[in-house]
Amino acid sequence: MSRVGKMPIAVPQGVDVSITADKISVKGAQGTLARAPNQLVTVKNDGGKLMFAPANDTPEADAMSGTMRALVANMVNGVSKGFEKKLTLVGVGFRAQAQGQKLNLQIGFSHPVVKDMPAGITVQTPTQTEILIKGADRQVVGQIAAEVRAIRPPEPYKGKGIRYADEKVSLKETKKK
Repeated sequence: MSRVGKMPIAVPQGVDVSITADKISVKGAQGTLARAPNQLVTVKNDGGKLMFAPANDTPEADAMSGTMRALVANMVNGVSKGFEKKLTLVGVGFRAQAQGQKLNLQIGFSHPVVKDMPAGITVQTPTQTEILIKGADRQVVGQIAAEVRAIRPPEPYKGKGIRYADEKVSLKETKKK
């Protein structure tokens, strides 16, 4: 059996988990998330602990038990604490400004770039060169951060562009005559 799938998920106070045949729903302070369960995995709620087990003895069911456990653990963590990604802008004159559900970027193009945020995602700009993307769904937060970074990824010679806060950009040496 999968090592990850064997570990139970402790459901914290204030988080409500409901398991039906067609969806697993997790409700907490940050919102509500739902996911369709896999037929290869059985899910049980034993007094505040979620247990995952493969439905049969196939390797696919074994692998899927660990995957479902990780996905549901991210859902529980997301509705209780939430997830966040931090981006930084590197470049002269590069600025970001959050305006409600829109992110306004001035990143060296001839025009400002406006990115709309989906429902459940909040964007903040603590400073003009920092972007903070928060939400309950880990996949959506990561996807939005990747889309914002893809607008102007760091270039390899000066390092200008949008990068993750913990990202290391290795700079290339310029061509010598």
